[in-house]
Amino acid sequence: KIRGDYLEWNFDENTPIYLQIIEQIKKCIATGELQADEKLPAVRELAVTAGVNPNTMQKALSQLENEGYLYSIRTSGRYVSKQADKSQQLQKELTKQYADAFIENMKSLGYEKDEVVKILADYISGSK
Repeated sequence: KIRGDYLEWNFDENTPIYLQIIEQIKKCIATGELQADEKLPAVRELAVTAGVNPNTMQKALSQLENEGYLYSIRTSGRYVSKQADKSQQLQKELTKQYADAFIENMKSLGYEKDEVVKILADYISGSK
């Protein structure tokens, strides 16, 4: 999560790191942790904090810029774009993405939709 000028990164081995960086920054925008016009730390600083190659961080930030989530000011750095004002829309998109992945994983385990609903209800209520 991004807070102030530092980041905590948790990467898994199953997805390219730059895609995970993109997803984590989008989550911060969706939850309002990153606000419109908020400045991000420099690429090298982010890379060191994340423990990744600066080129990997640059690739992720460039992709976010291409998608309109970030913008650059040549001598000043990268900032969260006004698109952050659409955080609810981004939150819905991420929710759908996570739900789709969850459902696909449950289907691959052999569960039907009604069984998945029961599993979720039991999980939420704390039952086993």
